[in-house]
Amino acid sequence: MPVPKLVGLMAVDARQAAHEHGVLISAADRDDFDRVTVEYVVRQYPLPGVEVPRNAVVTVWFDLGEGEGGGGAGVRVPRAPGPRGGGMRRELPEPDEPPARSESFSPCP
Repeated sequence: MPVPKLVGLMAVDARQAAHEHGVLISAADRDDFDRVTVEYVVRQYPLPGVEVPRNAVVTVWFDLGEGEGGGGAGVRVPRAPGPRGGGMRRELPEPDEPPARSESFSPCP
């Protein structure tokens, strides 16, 4: 049977999905796994889709390991876009020196 995708699920949902797919689940970084409910799975082994026998153990992790982007960034709130270009930023800069006038050019015929 294929291993379900558990990454991204809360602990309570990961346990339910594992049960429905006929695999057992173990948390490598949690001794209190049976009481964890709202933390999200960040890694799993074996990977989703790998064929395993019924009641095989799928190991999950809730904390990112060293060098995997940990740091407690928390929930990210999208920022509003900055001001649109325009106004003074769209004006052309002043030239360094005025253009040379040509005596042979006449705007009127």
